[in-house]
This record gives sequence, structure tokens and C-alpha cells, in this order.
Amino acid sequence: MNAENGKKLLLTVLFILAIVILKRLMKFLLHAVVGEKQERIQFWSRQAVRLFTTAALLIGIISIWFNNPSQLASAAAFVTAGLAIASQRIITAFAGYLIILRGKNFNVGDRIVMGGVRGDVIALGFMQTTIMEMGQPPGEQADAPSLWISARQYTGRIVTVTNDKIFDTPVYNYTTEFPYIWEEMRIPVPYGSDRNRAEQILMDSARRRTTKVRELGEEPLKELEKRYVIKREDLDPKVYYRLTDNWCEMAVRFIVDAHEVRAVKDKMSRDILDGFDEAKIEIASGTYQIVGMPELRVRINGQNGAG
Repeated sequence: MNAENGKKLLLTVLFILAIVILKRLMKFLLHAVVGEKQERIQFWSRQAVRLFTTAALLIGIISIWFNNPSQLASAAAFVTAGLAIASQRIITAFAGYLIILRGKNFNVGDRIVMGGVRGDVIALGFMQTTIMEMGQPPGEQADAPSLWISARQYTGRIVTVTNDKIFDTPVYNYTTEFPYIWEEMRIPVPYGSDRNRAEQILMDSARRRTTKVRELGEEPLKELEKRYVIKREDLDPKVYYRLTDNWCEMAVRFIVDAHEVRAVKDKMSRDILDGFDEAKIEIASGTYQIVGMPELRVRINGQNGAG
């Protein structure tokens, strides 16, 4: 420790304080200018502030401690070699962060699956993405980790996933640009029932409870057709038949807001039950027929009554 190093240390502390104050001031100004409702603009603004202040901090500290170009070159070589060996995962995670920003894989508020975790993104950092976990439908309950919520609703757990996962596993985004998903409800109907009436009940409920495509407007629909090669008729509810050994399975397919799936399916289930009860249509269940039995001998013991 000498006077020169003491001076550099003091300058470093003052510079860090200045950067912290600058960061807070920039966030305050952005919040005042953008407002709370512009979530996406707020998100990208915060990321820009973080990148700018981090870069300024690194450049400032390096310029304070390595003011001699020859020392800077030697130190940079050693630091780079050490970081490359000891911080491979960290570097990969930060590279993933940059790709997420550049590629627009997802934003805060998007519903995604990343690294086997399903839920809504609530924060994006240099190294980790923070996700509010949601449950899974029964058909996916075998996926790790074990969950106790059998629908796409929050479990209450907050999960952090390192950003390097985007290099190893696919990232599924439910809501980016097009905040709707296709869903299905499968109803088994006995073969002897009025299938036309059952189909009409399913269609009426789907049209009443699900997203009304025509209300999206003509321009958004044209943009969807152009960008995603979606046919206009694919956006309307439709019922599909599938024949099984025991019943006719009717699958009603519809689009719904990704955050309202369980609520919509609950309302549709109530509508369908009421409609089937009114139309005297039963919902089929598993039945079993005994096709063979061993020979039975029955002996009845009794007394003859006096006559």
C-alpha cells in the first residue's frame, strides 16, 4: 500500500458511487418519462441502463488502475486468460443474455418454457432469468420437477434459470407478439346419442366463451396471416370427431388468451354440462363386457311348507 495506490482506491470508490447515483437518476427519469403502463419500453430501457452503467464502470476502473498502456496490456492478457478458464459458464450465461436481447426471445411478462421451467418471466438479469412458475396439465405431470397444480396457474414458486440454457434447450414462448394459443377439450359421447346436438352445444360454448377472432380487427388478422402463415378459418372454433371402441370422442378446438386458459375451460365445462343435461345427452364412461364365464352350479336348500 502506497500513496499512489491509496489515491487510486479513493478514486475507485468515488467513481463507483457516481455510477450508482447516475444509474438511479437514469431509472428515475425513464420511469417519469415512460410511465408504468409501458411495460415493454420500461423493460428495454432498464436493460439499456444496466448495460451502459456496467460498461462505464468497467472502463472507468480499468482506466484508474491501469493508466500505463504497457501495464494495461499485460494485465488484460492475464485477466482474459483467467476468465476464460474459470468463468466459462458465466461468460456463456452473459452471452445468452445478449442473444436474448438481440434475438428478442422473450420479454418480461411473457409466458415461456425455459430449461424445463414453465411460467411468466418476471426479471431478466445478466446471468439469470427469473420465472414465476406455473402448473402443468395432467398429461404433462410426469415432467420434472413434480408439481401439485394441474393447470396453467401459478404454483407460488419463483425459479431462477441461467441464461446459458438457451444454448442447450428450446425456449417455448406462449405470448410473444401473438398472445393466444390453441386449446382443445375432448368430450366422450355415446354412439346412440344425438351427436349433432352435442356438437352444436360444444360450438355454442366455444363461440361464447373463447376469444372472438373477428374482434381482433382486420389489420391484425392480415398481419397474422402474413407473418405466421395462418389461415383465417383456423382461428374459428371447430369440432373434430374421433371414433373409439366405446364412444365418439368430440374435440372442440379454439384459441384463447394464454393467461385465461383455466378460467375459460371452467366456464365451457359448465356450459357443456348444462347443455347436455337439457338435451338428455350423457357423457360416456368406460364400460366392460364379460364375454365368457365358467360353468356355475347352484344348489338351493329349502323346506317344503305344509299345505
